[in-house]
Amino acid sequence: MENTRESGNPPEPPPHPVSPFPEVRAVPLTRPFVWLARGIVDLRVSLGASLFFGFCFASMGLTITVVFEHAYQYTSALTSGFLLLGPFLSMGLYELSRQRMLGQRPDFLSALTVWRRNAGNLGIFGLVLTIVFLVWARASLVLFALFYTSEMPNLSGFLGQILRAENIKFLAIYCAVGMVFAALVLGISLVSIPLMLDRRQDAITAMLASLLALSRNPGTCLVWAVLIVSLTAVGFLSFHAGLVVVVPVLGHATWHAYRDLVAPPAEDASTA
Repeated sequence: MENTRESGNPPEPPPHPVSPFPEVRAVPLTRPFVWLARGIVDLRVSLGASLFFGFCFASMGLTITVVFEHAYQYTSALTSGFLLLGPFLSMGLYELSRQRMLGQRPDFLSALTVWRRNAGNLGIFGLVLTIVFLVWARASLVLFALFYTSEMPNLSGFLGQILRAENIKFLAIYCAVGMVFAALVLGISLVSIPLMLDRRQDAITAMLASLLALSRNPGTCLVWAVLIVSLTAVGFLSFHAGLVVVVPVLGHATWHAYRDLVAPPAEDASTA
């Protein structure tokens, strides 16, 4: 202390506080239905911007289907893999919900560029999802080559052929492997991207928080996963048109899932 006073140098500022590990909460089994209801409200409030993201999803899905119409082994791999990347591609929807939570008007441009808020960590997470996507795409092609017994169908004949008795084994194995990849993606992305956007959390901590949220809410997450798969299936069965609405609702609902599963920071809770 004496040396500091004699030299006249100001005291060193305290180090920048490290973001604490997020507090993860347990929620009831019925909460996913509340998330969907809130997602519908967000869609209505930011209708134009939300539907834009829905149109983008539907257009990409339709493009994949048309381009690979006569090679459905590629279509199924790319489409299902495309869904694995869905949490990463829904960042704009999370931002629109965040704006509404803060009482702000929907800002479409900021939703498009929200990735800049934490680009480095979002890039790391995007790389992880891309690797999972590529591994799944390869696994999907291998499953078709080993277990699919009919000729490769086009889009119009796929459902009829896939449900034939001789393809039941293929269908069971394909779904089982797909569920493993889907569970992995759900585990690491349950709250990770909203957490990185909202608090600028690092990618590793965000993924660990997601896995912790899954482990503390297995039943709730199962209900949430069933709702996601069911609504997405409706979107695909409507020749992708339903995705225009389904994707925004699920994206907004994911933000509310994050707000339920992760407790707000201490400073936010004290001012609430």
